[in-house]
Amino acid sequence: MLAILSDIHGNLPALEAVIADAKSRGCTNFLSLGDVAGYGAQPGECIDLLRELGAKNILGNHDSYITLEENCPRSRVVTQIIDYQRSVLSPAHVDWLKASVDYLRDGDRLFVHGGPEDPRDQYIYNVAREIIPAGVRWLFSGHTHVQIVVDFDDCGYCNPGSVGQPRDGDNRAAYAVLYQDKVELHRVPYDIDRAVEAMKAAGFEPFCYENLYKGAQIGGRIDSIKITKT
Repeated sequence: MLAILSDIHGNLPALEAVIADAKSRGCTNFLSLGDVAGYGAQPGECIDLLRELGAKNILGNHDSYITLEENCPRSRVVTQIIDYQRSVLSPAHVDWLKASVDYLRDGDRLFVHGGPEDPRDQYIYNVAREIIPAGVRWLFSGHTHVQIVVDFDDCGYCNPGSVGQPRDGDNRAAYAVLYQDKVELHRVPYDIDRAVEAMKAAGFEPFCYENLYKGAQIGGRIDSIKITKT
């Protein structure tokens, strides 16, 4: 059984809770769809846990800000957090992120962070059969932080949701399990106060973590995904 995680974003308590839940369900393999970095205060500890599990990581846009030494073009706040994370990540942590792949193809399954058109930075907010490439039975992607699974019979789409920063109005950590051709979605309560205390200790402003209690974006926006079945 494969546990599919995405958008951990330096949230160690959420990752620990998801790993424990996945193991209790019999998962022995773990795959990260990217963005281990960004937003949270403990990216290094999250990398250590994934490395211990032997998990493979697909490079997310926040991960690439670290590995390419770039800044986020969309957000001053994200840039400030990435600057902080650069200061606390060891060379070994950065090397682990650099070893991330751009996408993973396993038979008729395609795993990306963003989407098939831009594996790193495509946001999929509208799900229709047309977004799934030919020859792909299951397309898995993260990036939107919204958990969903859609089966069109001949193909399907899954976003496992975000481990560390859900944005669909549910503050529980999210992930998915793949077993043979069956996809299951799961939500796990975690110690949000503990994640927030780590952010406070690192000097983060309240608006950087208040959203964790709401399951929302920074600023409070709740996101959703539209499904079109024809």
